[in-house]
Amino acid sequence: MVLFFTSTVVDPPAMVYMGKDKVENEDLIRYAWPQDVWFHVDKLSSAHVYLRMPPTMTWDNIPQALLTDCAQLVKANSIEGNKKDNLTIIYTPGSNLKKSGDMAVGQVSFHSDKQVLHIPKRENPIVNRLNKTKVERDVDHEQERVDRIKKENAEKRATAAQNKKADAELAKAREAEKAARSYDLLFEVEEDPDAPKLTGKAIEEDFM
Repeated sequence: MVLFFTSTVVDPPAMVYMGKDKVENEDLIRYAWPQDVWFHVDKLSSAHVYLRMPPTMTWDNIPQALLTDCAQLVKANSIEGNKKDNLTIIYTPGSNLKKSGDMAVGQVSFHSDKQVLHIPKRENPIVNRLNKTKVERDVDHEQERVDRIKKENAEKRATAAQNKKADAELAKAREAEKAARSYDLLFEVEEDPDAPKLTGKAIEEDFM
């Protein structure tokens, strides 16, 4: 089972989720989305909390209020950490999580660096607000992954088609502009700077 929470400190609200137990945490590690950010109490046992970032957000510009929501949820779901003050919370992109066969259930390491947050104490108003949004449900992680990839591929194809159409329209406009310039040149008469300037009467006589 996966527990889902909604953080309303950002607009639109952000989805935060975590595994109900360490076995579920294994699946979350395996199936984390590219836009997921993982949170955990440093050096203590705790829940694995994930933030699913909206499309416009990157993991290095997450709003502080949203970071605090995730960190408070992690602290509240750590048996030992919940009783302590001045905790350090670590967080990193889900894609940075590293799992090898010799690790215990729920244990992870990292491919590269991680960020840290310092939480002075538990803030009950934040935890209570998040808990009021809690929804528990079963998740078919493999099917969810397949659906996500299909959607992403469809969006990529649509974007590629739009770009191709825009490029074709731009090329067509340039060709039309080029043709117009060539047409104008056919009728452009170059004046001889040394030729005498004719008066109106002279032009009339010359015409006759």
